[in-house]
Amino acid sequence: MTTAGTTTDDATDSATDNTAGSTGGSRADNAADERLRRWRLVLGGDSADGTGRSLTGQDAAMDGALTALYGGGGTGAPRKGGGSRSAGLGASAPSVARWLGDIRTYFPSSVVQVMQRDAIQRLGLSALLLEPEMLEAVEADVHLVGTLLSLNKAMPETTKETARAVVRKVVADIEKRLATRTRATLTGALDRSARINRPRHRDIDWDRTIRANLKNYLPEYGTIVPERLIGYGRASQSVKKEVVLCIDQSGSMAASVVYASVFGAVLASMRSLSTRLVVFDTAVVDLTDQLDDPVDVLFGTQLGGGTDINRALAYCQSRITRPADTVVVLISDLYEGGIRNEMLKRVAAMKASGVQFVALLALSDEGAPAYDRDHAAALAALGAPAFACTPDLFPEVMAAAIEKRPLPIPDTA
Repeated sequence: MTTAGTTTDDATDSATDNTAGSTGGSRADNAADERLRRWRLVLGGDSADGTGRSLTGQDAAMDGALTALYGGGGTGAPRKGGGSRSAGLGASAPSVARWLGDIRTYFPSSVVQVMQRDAIQRLGLSALLLEPEMLEAVEADVHLVGTLLSLNKAMPETTKETARAVVRKVVADIEKRLATRTRATLTGALDRSARINRPRHRDIDWDRTIRANLKNYLPEYGTIVPERLIGYGRASQSVKKEVVLCIDQSGSMAASVVYASVFGAVLASMRSLSTRLVVFDTAVVDLTDQLDDPVDVLFGTQLGGGTDINRALAYCQSRITRPADTVVVLISDLYEGGIRNEMLKRVAAMKASGVQFVALLALSDEGAPAYDRDHAAALAALGAPAFACTPDLFPEVMAAAIEKRPLPIPDTA
């Protein structure tokens, strides 16, 4: 939801759902009155809205919260059709904190998060996030974390601990949702990728063994002689695969940076994987030694700036020691500020050496951002199609890369 109108409408619908019980049968008895109420909340109640409807009680409070954000872009400017709907949250943290408390009272969490994002974008409230009392009042989500990370260098010491607590809560929620399935999916992929031909009985992959021995079928006995056994490699303490996460930290990639940092920490916790995490803009920073704490990783990033994908890939390429057992994941919108042809040559060279190369336009729930379509087409021609990936799909993508099978690219890519 990116426009004020659609967000206001959705907020109104959610508010209606939340307050249905409190007003009881009076609203249910008069559908026309309820429609007027909804329109009044959306249109704002000036002389041009045409509803003739006044609001009282909780409806009036909700209208005030919506007006403060969407009424006139924060300026109280005249609205189309005459009249004005004064808006604005004031310039002080206390007034904004009160507003944040109001919207958390009247709207569900999903709508609160959208309204917070709109407030930061429309009313320029980023600076107020540097105050601890503000951070304590917000509804924490991935987008808020991205905003805090962009403000990291300007953040005073009095705010940093509060900011880290907010980021840690979001990271913990993401890890709780994704870590277990990621480890299970990749453990299975690692075991399958290490198939052996002299397995113990419990390690035999019967499906592949039967298919490999169909020529040894004995019709008179109705059985197959398993001349060749194919099995799963047993999990061991040795490193089976190396993973390099190469993350574009330009401003548009904020949510991807958050998710990739959490996944990097999860992958680093698996003994069978050697995981490296590299972030870049025009410079390249290796954050591998901080992977035991994704919050440290996130505060080691610096969102914004230019992009030099070629330089980042050159660094990653120089750290690869086992190409046939390495997966490189580039997460970027592909707007290259470096040397385009060199970037493509590096991808081609890595793939020719046996590296499994994965190009993700985003690692988030929002789908593909704006991206360089020419570069995406060039990567696809090299056998590395670029696509947006949700956090829930990422374990399957990594499993496919580890097993060297086709990637599960979404239809909407």
